[in-house]
Amino acid sequence: MDNLLVVRLSAMGDVIHALPAVSALRHARPEAEIGWVIEERWSELLCAKGSPLEGPLSGQRPLASRVHYVRTKEWRRSLLVPNAWSTTLKDLQHSLGAMRRVHYDTALDLQGSIRSALIAQWSGAGKVVGSDEPRERLARIFYNKNIKISGTHVIEQNLALVEQWVGQVIPMPDAILPRDPAAEAWCDRYCGEQNVGKLALLNPGAGWGAKQWPAERYGEVARELVGDGCAVLVNFGPGEESLAQSVASASDGTARPVQCSIGELIALTRRACLFIGGDTGPLHLAAALKIPVVAIFGPTNPARNGPFGTRSVVLRNPESVTSHKRRAEIEAGLFHITVGQVLAAARNLLQGAAA
Repeated sequence: MDNLLVVRLSAMGDVIHALPAVSALRHARPEAEIGWVIEERWSELLCAKGSPLEGPLSGQRPLASRVHYVRTKEWRRSLLVPNAWSTTLKDLQHSLGAMRRVHYDTALDLQGSIRSALIAQWSGAGKVVGSDEPRERLARIFYNKNIKISGTHVIEQNLALVEQWVGQVIPMPDAILPRDPAAEAWCDRYCGEQNVGKLALLNPGAGWGAKQWPAERYGEVARELVGDGCAVLVNFGPGEESLAQSVASASDGTARPVQCSIGELIALTRRACLFIGGDTGPLHLAAALKIPVVAIFGPTNPARNGPFGTRSVVLRNPESVTSHKRRAEIEAGLFHITVGQVLAAARNLLQGAAA
């Protein structure tokens, strides 16, 4: 197992959930060369923007000896545009060729989808390893070895897969994220210009609408936290501009929307004393960085996907039913979580941090 390829393509929270397992793998096999294949849009979770994609480990690329990009969403879209097929084929050949030239001994699929299993197979690795119960059952046909895993939280499940593969119990390590000097400098400038002191970071968006607590309630929470002496920033991603503006308007202008790159979000989150949001990537980033978290859950199960390894309060109404159907409408149970409950949890965490 001298040359190992980790396959965890997306999304933000899922990549973050895989970091402790790969940290454990590096601890258990310090001599191994570990590559990682990931969707390009999430690559800053592994390697600071503009840093070399391979070579000795550093603060800018702390876990993976090599980072390989893929663009599977763009590749799938190109199937509908015949004129783009040639460019897509060249891009695919380039990505797979870079992996094959390394001659990986083993590809470890931590995603468990048909897409990730196919890429693991196409990487040219001598062996493809994955869970015996992958997220998409058909992924199993591409594995040479299926590993039975245990654990409730997905982070525990990823670690269990690694432990079974290396044949030893490994203490749960912390997630390790890159430190981008340019992003850190941007954050220093931004926080200075905005006079940001005690920072509370809100994230009203989520992967789909059913997981989103109402924007106007985030605004009410923001207004109260500003009254408590916090500076409140509202993080938003592409396509979420109106959502962030709704929060800002509901806060009477006391909350400030901020859109930034992943590297900049890592730097900004490191400076926060509190994070409030639903089941989405930025929440799991905050937990990985040990920031206190108020997690507002609806249709997804916090026992499996909740904040892990940090001080947190998870709010979920008993009426919420676990479902991964990507509905646009807010899940009914979320409406029963009140502004008062969120504020009480936030103030409790802030008081604990102060103590």
